[in-house]
Amino acid sequence: QLQASGGGLVQAGDSLRLSCVVSGRTFSDYAMFWFRQAPEKEPEFVVSISWSGGSTRYADSVKGRFIISRDNAKNTVYLQMNSLKPEDTAVYYCAADKQKFGLGFDLYNMENRGKGTLVTVSS
Repeated sequence: QLQASGGGLVQAGDSLRLSCVVSGRTFSDYAMFWFRQAPEKEPEFVVSISWSGGSTRYADSVKGRFIISRDNAKNTVYLQMNSLKPEDTAVYYCAADKQKFGLGFDLYNMENRGKGTLVTVSS
């Protein structure tokens, strides 16, 4: 099970940190991902982190502003979001996959995905 949390309403320029706790699995066996889905749009890839945490891949839209990290001892992946923009408004989903890591995957092709957490950025 994947449980994301930390969403909320913030103003443009603010920061927010999302968390995703993974249970019922060996966390270090999975590369972890964050996706987001804006209103009336398809889900889009945001970032991924490798099984050990040693490698990351970011979508161009968030590069330099978002930071993904993981704590394998706590079975948790984090998404630190800085300099938020109104266009970052979306439901954010975490996902896990044993085989996949990298850029541009489809949320619906992930081995596991959790319920999302809503991030709203006001201008």
